[in-house]
Amino acid sequence: MLLPKVDSKETLNLIELPGSAYLHIPFCRRRCFYCDFAVSIVGDRPPVARTDGLPANPLNGSNSGTIAHYVEILCQEIRLTEATGKPLDTVFFGGGTPSLLSVEQLSRILSTLEQQFGIAPQAEISMEIDPGTFDLSQLQGYRAAGVNRVSIGVQAFQSELLQACGRSHTVADVYQAVKWVQEAGFENFSLDLISGLPHQTLDDWQESLAKAIALAPTHLSCYDLTIEPVTAFGRQYKPGMQPLPSDEVTAEMYRTAQRLLTAAGYAHYEISNYAKSGYQCRHNRVYWENRSFYGFGMGATSYLDGNRLSRPRKTREYYEWVEEERLKAKGLRLKNEVDPSDLSPLPSGSKLQPSDVLLDTLMLGLRLAEGLSLTALIEQFGRAALERVWACLQPFQQKGWVKISSNKKEVIDALLATLPETGRLQLTDPEGFLFSNVILVALFEEFE
Repeated sequence: MLLPKVDSKETLNLIELPGSAYLHIPFCRRRCFYCDFAVSIVGDRPPVARTDGLPANPLNGSNSGTIAHYVEILCQEIRLTEATGKPLDTVFFGGGTPSLLSVEQLSRILSTLEQQFGIAPQAEISMEIDPGTFDLSQLQGYRAAGVNRVSIGVQAFQSELLQACGRSHTVADVYQAVKWVQEAGFENFSLDLISGLPHQTLDDWQESLAKAIALAPTHLSCYDLTIEPVTAFGRQYKPGMQPLPSDEVTAEMYRTAQRLLTAAGYAHYEISNYAKSGYQCRHNRVYWENRSFYGFGMGATSYLDGNRLSRPRKTREYYEWVEEERLKAKGLRLKNEVDPSDLSPLPSGSKLQPSDVLLDTLMLGLRLAEGLSLTALIEQFGRAALERVWACLQPFQQKGWVKISSNKKEVIDALLATLPETGRLQLTDPEGFLFSNVILVALFEEFE
């Protein structure tokens, strides 16, 4: 499905009605060694026998009571959420491994969203899927239910690297997954890759990029490995130490991806994302443009009326919170519960202060190749705040990492004296994107 043109109006961070929903499906067969997401492990159980003569099914939502119960609670949470009257324009099933859901379970969640909020006729409905967790029939069912975009978690095209990072699929599973995605009629599909893996070489990365390009997805996401302390990798490795690639090698991996993918016709529209014309991820743009959205499920975050709200990251606490909300909706409370006014509310969250909104806007908007409109920033945050931002960014502009673009010569000339009123504030590609964390740290230190 082709993207409509992006609205030319600049309405950054204004209070708006949410038109997007994220659904967190936390289940995985195993936890990848780099993962610190809110997930629930269901295990690699033996295939479940079938009575119709077809191949046995691996464990998934059709034969897991744990997954079935979660879907029930998730739908309760959706029904407990006040509707704004604006239909959803994007829906995103993330995880975890959403392709562990049965077709019936996915259909039920979408039906609940439709009943509660409505779903726009041309909505983008995306789903993360992992090779080895679905078959052609399942994909056909997802598509019939309304899913029109899938993102395949490939990560690497080398068997030894897949094993080294704890993935449960093989390279052969990747090719089978893409074949089924195409046969099921998904024109819009993305591949995820990870650079900077332990033992990964620049040649490995170039090979993965070449093989991904050959499969002709409409979208590619290339993420640099982040070592989180609570993960298996965090316990095994320290940043900068072998067998992790050096900082110089990972930087070259980033530049290589930018060079090869743009040469292959993919626009580098966001720090980690590339797309063919018309196939940028509409849902993820909601985040990068700092717009309002619903979040549902264990560990999910929503952004509504200027508040970021995080749900509990553990299954039991999430279920208890939904039950508490259900009783509150009926004017009741849990047995032996103290007065709710004495408790900190769940999901946790707080109203963002103006400086927080400014930093969020810069942190998210500068991830996009188009950057941010100076006119919109000045209108919302005031010229004084933007002069502080520009003063902080001056050293990075001199390095060639930050720029202000405009088709008007007088705007560029004004940079010699002061911050212009118009134009767009952008990071350069690839160097500005590559050193974005350095730039953002400076901005946060300036305002915090």
